[in-house]
Amino acid sequence: MPVPSSCRQWGQYRAGRYGETSSDRPGSESGAEVWDGFSRNLGGPASTDFEIADGTAAGCGARPMRRSPLRGSELGEAKLERGSEYISDPVVEAGSLSALIVLLTPGNAARGGPGRGKRGTVVNRVVSEKHEGALKPDSVSTKQERIAGLARNNPAMALTSLNHYLDAEWMRYAYECTRKDGAVGVDGQTAEAYALNLECNLADLLDRLKSGRYRAPPVRRHYREKPGGSERAIGIPTFEDKVAQRAMVMLLEPIYEQDFMDCSFGYRVNRNAHQALQVLHKGVMAQRGHWVVEVDVRKYFDSIPRAELRAILARRVADGVVRRLIDKWLKAGVLEAGQVHYPEAGTPQGGTISPILSNVFLHHVIDEWFTRVVQPRLRGPSTLVRFCDDFVMLFAHKPDAERVLAVLGKRLGRFGLQLHPDKTRLVDFRPVRGSIDGGEETLPTTFVFLGFLHAWGVSRKGNKVVRQFTAKERLARSLRRFNQQCRVMMHWPLNVQHDRLGQMLKGHYAYFGITGNFRRLTRLHRMVTRVWRRWLSRRSWKSTLNWQRFERVLERFALPVPRIVHPYTSL
Repeated sequence: MPVPSSCRQWGQYRAGRYGETSSDRPGSESGAEVWDGFSRNLGGPASTDFEIADGTAAGCGARPMRRSPLRGSELGEAKLERGSEYISDPVVEAGSLSALIVLLTPGNAARGGPGRGKRGTVVNRVVSEKHEGALKPDSVSTKQERIAGLARNNPAMALTSLNHYLDAEWMRYAYECTRKDGAVGVDGQTAEAYALNLECNLADLLDRLKSGRYRAPPVRRHYREKPGGSERAIGIPTFEDKVAQRAMVMLLEPIYEQDFMDCSFGYRVNRNAHQALQVLHKGVMAQRGHWVVEVDVRKYFDSIPRAELRAILARRVADGVVRRLIDKWLKAGVLEAGQVHYPEAGTPQGGTISPILSNVFLHHVIDEWFTRVVQPRLRGPSTLVRFCDDFVMLFAHKPDAERVLAVLGKRLGRFGLQLHPDKTRLVDFRPVRGSIDGGEETLPTTFVFLGFLHAWGVSRKGNKVVRQFTAKERLARSLRRFNQQCRVMMHWPLNVQHDRLGQMLKGHYAYFGITGNFRRLTRLHRMVTRVWRRWLSRRSWKSTLNWQRFERVLERFALPVPRIVHPYTSL
């Protein structure tokens, strides 16, 4: 029999050659097979491109869930058929190790994309994305959509019953969404050790969360370098605590995504820093926001008053189990230098639940106040762009900017926050500035937001445009990291060094690769090449690696060239 050329002929070919019938082939209307100890019914309607066999059970001896044959990037290449529920979206934030689990509800879709003047179309659909290689189960998506519908239809109601949504599948998905390569907490338990008896551990964790017997362990203090030479204190929870916090975040996100405004971009589903930069660019160019108030809150995560935070949470969440768990995480101690101390204010920065708590607090303190109280009293248009605790305000008139800056400190002071006196300032961001009188104070003309220096430039057509360059502090910090990495892997094989440097450069391009920033990217690429050659020359004291020999190395191990990843600004 000749080799067939169509799907129908291929089925006839297999049936004639191997004696198969329709009931013998997987996916037919009859027949079953044993799969990892479970009987899987192959009957029913035509299946989609992939499926997940749920192997979880109530007992601790249940077999683990078998994953989809398509995972990672393969899922992104799978064709979306009509009626399919699973699609893949691009990575939400550059440099992140995982994509977010997005729940597209009417409230989320109504916000549309940033930079659009009109609201988006209401879409009543649940979309599942890749998150640490896990797919959101249908039951979790249905529950989150139900929670989002209650919050959207009752904007002034506090939800009193949420903990009943927690079940074994919910906890399993929270575990799948938790990073497995993070630093360990005070107990030293790794993700691999926790997974040895995963089903029993998750069942025990679920029981302790609901019964109130769960105790939040102290967080391990770690310090990270900040621009300017200062350090930022980070709290590292235990792995089990991360899973528990992720489960609570999955409950809170559908509620507050209906309340958050378009001006907020930090740590939200389907939103990232580049969208904030795009809205900022449009606010300056289209709405003539030439007077910029650059705001920095001093030690925001460490100074959030917990009484005010509880009062704000009580407006939307009244479930006793959820509220007690949040209180336990707020009161968890901090282990530093062998001693445990208990701060009286702040949220556990570094924890999974900390970003959404900080967003909820600033949504009430800044976003609602600016939109409902400040903007109706201004002479001209204004724009607020906030990424967690970093935000800027754009104004078309200087008196409006001065009035808001004068009352902003009082507004934050009512909620226990303080403005940083050196980093909070008024910026004269006009493209053409007039003469300055002798007694008038000279204002700064550039500002830094989200790692980008914003300054005026000239386009190819000769027009004044806003340029966004890599800030000097961020460029210097990136070079220090490349230098430290080359020093550590000096004696590694060349192919391993090349792979590591390539990953770091691609991550840098993915965030800083925007229109107008190509020169800074090229500068970084050139300096990283020099740093790599210098450390390769120190591998031996007998000889050095000159440029002629190093060029032959680069012919085989060429570093990734700079490229523009986000071409959203006009030339």
